[in-house]
Amino acid sequence: MNTLRSGDIVEVRSEEEILRTLDADGKLDGLPFMPEMLSFCGQRYRVRARAHKACDTIDWQQFRRMESAVHLEDLRCDGSAHGGCQAGCLLFWKEAWLRPVDPQEAERTTTPGADAAAASKEVLLGATQVGTNEAGETLFSCQATELTRASKGLLPWWDPSQYVQDITSGNSTLPRVVRALLVGLFNRFQQANARLLPRFCLIRGCKRYPFIEGAATNGGTLSASLDLRPGEIVEIKSREEIFATLDEKDKTQGLRFDGEMLKYCGRRARVLRRIEKIIDEKTGRMLTIKRDCVILDGVICTGDYHRSCPRAIYPYWREAWLRRVEGP
Repeated sequence: MNTLRSGDIVEVRSEEEILRTLDADGKLDGLPFMPEMLSFCGQRYRVRARAHKACDTIDWQQFRRMESAVHLEDLRCDGSAHGGCQAGCLLFWKEAWLRPVDPQEAERTTTPGADAAAASKEVLLGATQVGTNEAGETLFSCQATELTRASKGLLPWWDPSQYVQDITSGNSTLPRVVRALLVGLFNRFQQANARLLPRFCLIRGCKRYPFIEGAATNGGTLSASLDLRPGEIVEIKSREEIFATLDEKDKTQGLRFDGEMLKYCGRRARVLRRIEKIIDEKTGRMLTIKRDCVILDGVICTGDYHRSCPRAIYPYWREAWLRRVEGP
């Protein structure tokens, strides 16, 4: 269908209508409709972005091509049907699950017939788990773990159609798209130089832009625990303070500080929650986060250095990168 744009108002179809679009595994084109999404049925939301592409967080092969899907406002998975996963992933919505609110658009939208639904709520709940591994751990299935199968192959950086869609869909602007493309080209230049040129010719040691200069040793430096709780206000430290905690791989005790996080340095935000368990998107295992890790309300990856990715993933923050703000 590929008609919805950022800013459009849509109504999530009824539970019965959506179930009729799903196969016996509770999926449409390989994308699961998850139990956590049922509470949004019948309600109206604004399209946040077209989900025509998605960064690959399973095999880390850059980007994958998506079809007929969007993200709505800040509708995120609460993990209630997936063992309490706390990642808070932005949900994917197939256009077949939505109805444009504008009357003219609604008239051109095909409403599913009265055929029997192939899926049921029980099927949706059963599809959240796919067995156990050799260690007896439960393996989960969700939109994030199924992204490879729900997408239409890799989307190479040189494919111009993605950048056209970034702009025409309203996801991004021409200056942002051009900037992201130039940054990507520079980073590929850096990657090539690391293999071909002698060390004295390299720019910043062939680091990716934006440059992050880890200065710590022994896996990065942790400060005293702040024991942050949801609702507390924190200030994100300056880049120099954060760099002092990072090792040569830009990590503090195994957690990488990403370039997309630099824009937030010096800003204040509210702690949304502590991250203690998340699903490993590649294996489906539930991972336990042993060291301090939080996400901040409204602090997301905006894709400035990742080809305008619309997934709006929450970055994970070490408490060593934050300071508590006392008082109101």
